Amino acid sequence: MDHIVIIGNGIAGVTAARHIRKLSDNRITIISAESEFFFSRTALMYVYMRHMKFEHTQPYENDFWAKNRIELVHDYVHTVETAAKKVHLNSGRDIVYDKLILATGSIPNKFGWPGQDLEGVQGLVSKQDLEQLEITAPNNKVCKRAVIIGGGLIGVELAEMMASRQIPVTFLIREKGFWSGVLPRSNADLISKHVRSHHIDLREEEEMAEIIPDDSGKVKAIITKNGETIPCDFVGLCAGVTPQISFLENSGIELQRGILVDRYLETSVKNVYAIGDCAQQREPVGERKPIEAVWYTGRMMGEVLAQTLCGNPTTWNPGHWFNSAKFFDIEYQTYGWVWSTPKEGHAHFNWEHEDGVRAVTVEYDIATRKFIGINTFGIRMKHEIFDQWLTEEKTVDEVMKNLKKACFNPEFFDRPFKEILKNFRSTQHATA
Repeated sequence: MDHIVIIGNGIAGVTAARHIRKLSDNRITIISAESEFFFSRTALMYVYMRHMKFEHTQPYENDFWAKNRIELVHDYVHTVETAAKKVHLNSGRDIVYDKLILATGSIPNKFGWPGQDLEGVQGLVSKQDLEQLEITAPNNKVCKRAVIIGGGLIGVELAEMMASRQIPVTFLIREKGFWSGVLPRSNADLISKHVRSHHIDLREEEEMAEIIPDDSGKVKAIITKNGETIPCDFVGLCAGVTPQISFLENSGIELQRGILVDRYLETSVKNVYAIGDCAQQREPVGERKPIEAVWYTGRMMGEVLAQTLCGNPTTWNPGHWFNSAKFFDIEYQTYGWVWSTPKEGHAHFNWEHEDGVRAVTVEYDIATRKFIGINTFGIRMKHEIFDQWLTEEKTVDEVMKNLKKACFNPEFFDRPFKEILKNFRSTQHATA
């Protein structure tokens, strides 16, 4: 019987533990200093918005872990000694392992801004971040204005959170159009308009240069690269995340931006594995990025690694890319690949409803008519249908003709789907 030690109790590490227990009698220990019990990180915003309490974010009862013989250690890891197969904790305790899983997640990016470590400056990744937010920005009397830096998914979540407590928000993004490094320009402009419709002061093509402290070491303003001073009581750093791996620098484990792993999710050190946000594929899978800070990929990695550790070697093969998010009231889904600019030989078809909250963008190969991917906004689609269409390499014409079949509730969208198909066919005739 092996002792499997997991550092990190997020979705990747906990999924690995659960599936190892289903498949074996191995001893399992999970180490985390963030929280005593696993919680749903994606629900943090709803705790702040008072839609739920923190305890509601815990999927399992507190006695689940003992019943399943999963030991929980609430502590920080300061070093890993791979030669001796030991994990050294801040408390002074050492834990010996047979196999080690690194599932340490991410921390917010910092780019050397002056003042970036001041009180009132933070990201939104951990339970501790949420707790600090309740101190720094509990209401609009304590926090008279918040400034958010970076136009990603965490940034728009934080803006919505602040708006829920009537805290004025200035939102700085480098791009022209929200998330336009990922989204086609028409989609990015739609999201920018929607964010502004919620009274968010969204500033495009604007960056922060410096954070200014008051006499007590707390943030009192930022200065933009254009020289404008914006008074504020809170600065949200949401310019992406980076793997949390600094404690591994002298471990002998090969690192780049993340922890380098092979297709079996094993590191350069035998019997040491990495999964979730901190894992970096030596060779990216298809068009996927080497590091994917995405909830569902962490879960899938945990399942795959459990198979390998329990005698069924399984390679990491995540299948077709998909993702989803929410921009205030607009639900976004993506299946396959829709690049911000169509790849060579590809084209985009874009449709946007007059209500400004429903839109569809499709990428396809011009010569072969192969369907490459789709973005939808304000229209909920079925994952299994798009997964099947991508596997079967359907043509864009087949997909557009049957798009209504992929909708969760097509009875409410008869007219838009007819309009989408009509517009699509007209663009094809125009370019034929």
